[in-house]
Amino acid sequence: MATTDRKQPSMGNAAPLSEVTIVTVAYNSAGVLPRLLGSIPPGVPVVMVDNGSSDDSADVAAKAGATVVRLAENEGFGRGCNAGAAVVATPFLFFVNPDARLEPECIDALLEAVARYPDASAFNPRIVNPSGRVELKRRSALLPRSEWLRGVTPADDQQLPALTGGALFVRRDCFEQVGGFDPAIFLYHEDDDLSIRLRRDCGPLYFIHDAVVQHDAGHSSGRSPTVARFKGLHMARSRVYAMAKHGRPFGLARTLGSALLNLILPHNLLSARRRAKHLGLVAGAWSARRDGGAYR
Repeated sequence: MATTDRKQPSMGNAAPLSEVTIVTVAYNSAGVLPRLLGSIPPGVPVVMVDNGSSDDSADVAAKAGATVVRLAENEGFGRGCNAGAAVVATPFLFFVNPDARLEPECIDALLEAVARYPDASAFNPRIVNPSGRVELKRRSALLPRSEWLRGVTPADDQQLPALTGGALFVRRDCFEQVGGFDPAIFLYHEDDDLSIRLRRDCGPLYFIHDAVVQHDAGHSSGRSPTVARFKGLHMARSRVYAMAKHGRPFGLARTLGSALLNLILPHNLLSARRRAKHLGLVAGAWSARRDGGAYR
């Protein structure tokens, strides 16, 4: 993986904020949406995709001035993002989880990075969770270990092997060139898959240190055992599908084996939510043996 890239003088003036559209996909996210929507600078268009919510997520977004795209049922993260991107006309897309918040000048820093790295296709800001840890995709089951990012969290801009979907800034033409998110992936690994295609077909991926997003991870759709099992099931199915798509060996065996091992660990057995997640992983991997894990 490339070493840290020191910042170079801008290759030109940064684009205005109005050339970026925020796209967020909500599923019963009414409780966290106001925090995100309130952090978006004036003049930045917002598209909120309501993924079949049973709460008033759509009303919350509409009252804040967002364009709302309503889906009849939960079609998953990737399909939701694609539905939002389909109504965007700006040159840049910024996919942001509903349980995140933009720090001041986050978008400005990303637009400056676009000018600084004209060959880049997509970017991650510095995503910080409540404990202060930076969320950075150092590895992926879809990539060989030789491409994993090692070492400490970068103190400056850095090329990455893959991007995390919690806050993903991408050139719209590149997103459209690779066909957007794979609609066969319901949840999890869709950002890894998109990253690999962007990097291969359009240009490198970058971490931008000075663009900051706060992410209250895992709270966009609740933290109940039922939600945990649902996420675990689709995490396993997506992993099996995506590993096969990218030629990674033993996807089914590795996914099922890891799920069974984690299920019997004491700290998981003692937590209803963790136990539900790993039961979901086992169920998802087992179901993927019949249909390959693709969402249809």
